[in-house]
Amino acid sequence: MAVRAKHFEYWINLDEGGGLSADGQPVDLGEEVTAEHLLLASLARCSLQSLAYFARQKGLEARGSAFASGTVTRRGADDRYGFADIVCRMDVQLEGELADDQLKPLLDSAEWGCFVGASLDPAPSYKWRINGQDV
Repeated sequence: MAVRAKHFEYWINLDEGGGLSADGQPVDLGEEVTAEHLLLASLARCSLQSLAYFARQKGLEARGSAFASGTVTRRGADDRYGFADIVCRMDVQLEGELADDQLKPLLDSAEWGCFVGASLDPAPSYKWRINGQDV
């Protein structure tokens, strides 16, 4: 018997005036927030949520902030504009017991589990700061 994958659906509405709603709820964004900003914000939020998910599986609590930046330029053989590089810097507090040799696999899982990051080409480069220490 085949195992059926989980299925998640999301939707937004963007009206003629630029008004945005997500799953039916209005989202108030200023005109200075561009599609590029939203993509970077999505990556940051998804990465933090992914880390929190994998941390909970190990009995840990994760909370933190993120800074994401990217460069858009012409790229590839088709000469189209797109993100040429994306960096996501995570500053996270982990609470609970974690052996030193378990930290890297946890961070690898968080990067792997972020479906926004997995959807991007090129893949984001992650920089981690955990409990005040660069990893």
